[in-house]
Amino acid sequence: MKSDKLKFLIFCLVVLVLPLPLAKGYLTNVLIFVGINSMLALGLNLLLGYAGQISLGQAAFFGLGAYGSGVLTTKYALDPWLSMVLVALVVAGFAFAIGFPVLRLKGHYLAMATLGVGVIAHIAFNETIDLTGGPSGLSGIPNLSIAGFSFDSDLKNYYLVWSFALVVILLCLNLVNSRYGRGLRAIHDSEVAARVMGVNARLMKVQIFTLSAFISAIAGSLYCHVMTFISPTSFGFNISVELLTMVVIGGLGSVYGSILGALLLTLLPELLRTFQDYDIVVYGLLLVCMTIYLPGGMVRGIPALVRRLVPARSGNA
Repeated sequence: MKSDKLKFLIFCLVVLVLPLPLAKGYLTNVLIFVGINSMLALGLNLLLGYAGQISLGQAAFFGLGAYGSGVLTTKYALDPWLSMVLVALVVAGFAFAIGFPVLRLKGHYLAMATLGVGVIAHIAFNETIDLTGGPSGLSGIPNLSIAGFSFDSDLKNYYLVWSFALVVILLCLNLVNSRYGRGLRAIHDSEVAARVMGVNARLMKVQIFTLSAFISAIAGSLYCHVMTFISPTSFGFNISVELLTMVVIGGLGSVYGSILGALLLTLLPELLRTFQDYDIVVYGLLLVCMTIYLPGGMVRGIPALVRRLVPARSGNA
C-alpha cells in the first residue's frame, strides 16, 4: 500500500510540473486530451479489465455528457458546474437502467448490444438538430469558471482536467484494491465461481457499468467546456474503438496502464496525420499485435519480454 501511495504522489508531482517546461499552446493542448482520454480509458478498464465486460458504447456516454452540458449551458443558461453534475447523474441513471437487460448478455452479444447503444446515441446527436445543432455541431459553450476565475487558456484547462483525472485515478486505485475490487476480479475470472462464493455478480456488473458511464459523462462535460464546440464526429464508433485500443495497449486490469495507453493513443494520431483515412486500420493492427505479442499490455508485457530476453542473452554468453 505504501508503494501505491508513493507511486501516486510521484505521478501527481509529474502532472504538476509537466506543462511548465513546455511551450504554451500545442503540447499543453495535447496533454489536456491525454487527461480526458485517461478518464475514459479508466472507466472502460474498470468494466473490461477488472469485471471482464466488454463495451463498444463508451462513446455514447462520453457524448451524452458533452451534449448534456453543452445544451443546458447554451440553450437554458444553466450554471456549467450544475449542468455537469446533473448530466453525469442522469447518464449514470440511464446506464443503470439499461445495464440490467444488457449485461445479461455475454461475449460478442454484449459487444453488439453496447455497440447498438453507441450507434443510437450517435444518430440522436445528428438528428436532434434543434438541440444539438446536428452535423454542424454545437457552438458557444462557455468555459468553466470559479468565483470569476475562468479556465480560458490551455494551461488553466490542463490543471482543471488533470485535477479531475487524478481524482478518478485515486478512486480507481482505492476501488480495485478493496474487497469490491476483488469481487470484480472474481467475476472476471469466473462468474459462476464468484456467484458460488456469494458475490452478487449481476448487481456488481451493473454498478461498475454505471460508474464507468458516470466517469465518461464527466469527461464529456469537461471536453465540451474545454473545446467550447462539439459535433457528432467526436462521439462516433471510432472513439469507442480508440478507447478499447488504449485499454488493451496499456494493459487490461491496470490503472496506470490505462494512462499509458491514453498517452500513446493520443499522441499516435498526431503522428498519423498523413494516414488520417486509415487510422481505424492502424488501431486494428495494434490490437491484433498487442493481443498476440503482449497480451498483458505494455505495463505487464514489456517487463515480461525483458525477463525472457535477458536470460536468453545470459545463456548465449
